Amino acid sequence: MSALNVYLIQTALNWENPVANRARLQWHMGQTTAGSLVVLPEMFGTGFTMNPQDWAESMDGETVQWMKALSADRMICGSLAIVENNCFYNRFLAIFQGEIVAQYNKRHLFSYAGENESYTPGEETCVFQFQGWEIAPFVCYDLRFPAWIRKTLLSGNSSIPQCLLFVANWPSARIAAWDALLKARAIENQAYVVAVNRVGNDGKGIAHNGHSQVLRFDGDYLLQPHEREGLAHVVLEKGPIEQYRGKYPFWLDADGF
Repeated sequence: MSALNVYLIQTALNWENPVANRARLQWHMGQTTAGSLVVLPEMFGTGFTMNPQDWAESMDGETVQWMKALSADRMICGSLAIVENNCFYNRFLAIFQGEIVAQYNKRHLFSYAGENESYTPGEETCVFQFQGWEIAPFVCYDLRFPAWIRKTLLSGNSSIPQCLLFVANWPSARIAAWDALLKARAIENQAYVVAVNRVGNDGKGIAHNGHSQVLRFDGDYLLQPHEREGLAHVVLEKGPIEQYRGKYPFWLDADGF
């Protein structure tokens, strides 16, 4: 397929309350359409908790099962606190038709908030396919490491994926950096960038003002950063990115080719 329908859910998260968060998100998801990609924020079940010993779920847990149940005809993705083999992970999941299509454990843990003391960093990178699109997922703090992102995109791929996907709990105090870094990732990789952040205060009183957005491969906005809670919809088209990369094949000069 040449077009990809993407829904971004920018919402407040109830602190360490998966039941309330699932109910809130499910209401938004009821407005999405079949065949679409639905993107939830980082740690959408709990907020950015540093208490995984109390709140992390297994891969057979209620929230993963909830994602599977809602994914019959659309892909659901976002990150959760997951426990596996006696380790805790901030794990991105992409689920379609009840099956886990992709999973990625956050590589860069936010030491400023002690995430590195509560979670185990991931070792594997991830690129997955949906509706004929190649999509590379990243989680929040990963955004600040462009050389690693570029290495991830080039590893084992003949071209850079058409879409980079970022899920986050990025605070309003540093939102200018979020906006600037997302634009840079789009321009330098000549890729669409889809970024979903939360709104509202978390359990530690840290404020978040969203700025979920979608950027074109040339850095222009398809969806402007916004602060309202709710659902946003964009359509990504393959034709324009293929034409742009063909006219300006800068990615061919990237290290690794």
